[in-house]
Amino acid sequence: MVQEEFRQQVYALVKVIPQGWVATYGQLAFLAGHPRHPRLVGKFLREAPSKLKLPCHRVVNAAGRCAPGWPEQAALLRRENVAFRPNGNVDLDRCFWCCFEE
Repeated sequence: MVQEEFRQQVYALVKVIPQGWVATYGQLAFLAGHPRHPRLVGKFLREAPSKLKLPCHRVVNAAGRCAPGWPEQAALLRRENVAFRPNGNVDLDRCFWCCFEE
């Protein structure tokens, strides 16, 4: 099934986001070959089994906002020295994971 393949691609990408960096839902959707489905990426991450130990906290929206209803996300990112702007969003200019530079 195409959706299950997409889900597994997203999980594989999230696993390799380095500590101290963030990706966006749209970036992951694009990299997984489904650029028009960033919301589905969010759904996959919400449903991810905890046993996978995915660093889902490293995924934010295109504005750098953390997931609503998950106050621990910002704390986890701060522990990894991710920079935040005064408005509370992640500073994507400094912390956006450019996966093509590795």
